Amino acid sequence: MSTAAPDSTASDLLKIIAAIFIPPLGVFLEVGIGKHFWLNLLLTLLGYIPGIVHAVYIIATR
Repeated sequence: MSTAAPDSTASDLLKIIAAIFIPPLGVFLEVGIGKHFWLNLLLTLLGYIPGIVHAVYIIATR
């Protein structure tokens, strides 16, 4: 018998893909509007790559 992958894995993959194109969207989907969202928005405005790194970090650690 094979075991199916948890739904959170597919959900996390979609969030990471969203985070690559629009980093604040990936953070919003993970934690909503809060301090991490605003920090990510600021990082994305200051530099696109820091926004991506922060978004992937937030998604991967939750």
